[in-house]
Amino acid sequence: MEKASTRTERLAEVMVELVAEGGLEALSVRAVAQRGDVSIGTVQYHFPTKEAMLEQAFRQVVGRVSRRALATQEQDPVSRLVATLHQLLPLDDERLVEARVVMAFSAAAAVHPGLAAVQEEVLRDVLAALARCFAQDRGATTTNDQDRTRARVALATTDGLALHAISAPGTLSRRELSACVDELVSGLVSGPARTPTPAPLGDETGRTGRGDAPGGQ
Repeated sequence: MEKASTRTERLAEVMVELVAEGGLEALSVRAVAQRGDVSIGTVQYHFPTKEAMLEQAFRQVVGRVSRRALATQEQDPVSRLVATLHQLLPLDDERLVEARVVMAFSAAAAVHPGLAAVQEEVLRDVLAALARCFAQDRGATTTNDQDRTRARVALATTDGLALHAISAPGTLSRRELSACVDELVSGLVSGPARTPTPAPLGDETGRTGRGDAPGGQ
């Protein structure tokens, strides 16, 4: 018999898929039941309200993104900073799907207290990690106000790049997104940004967003 926690996670992944394909309006008990091949009653047992469905799906995707971002292995703090920010951009197909879902939920967090709580938790963890990178770059063991401000600028700018890539497909190639982050970090750190060896960007000359097509500049 499938464990309840395993089924909850599996249904949460189904919800993420639905949101990635059709936005928050695509998320319903019936749609989750059909896609997950379970009964409507099973979905309602695990997620008794629509708010519970939204929160679990959001937590599922941002948890996956933040765990990967915070697990970067580069020893140099600037390279680690760049690698962390790269994980938040749609630089391959997996991150493209995640970015679409995160954007949809982040917008909804403005009017959903439960989603806002998830958003605040994730932002706190990522900002703290970025601030530590800035502190370590200047040779400090603790962060100060400047480190935390730079972390906010870095994260907000990266989020803006992701928003542009998702909301206006064709405006930014994956290579351009990566270059923008490198330039951003170069302007914020005490020395030049040192870009880690990146994971493959898929079609590196392709445009991000729906209907990627070759032909980046």
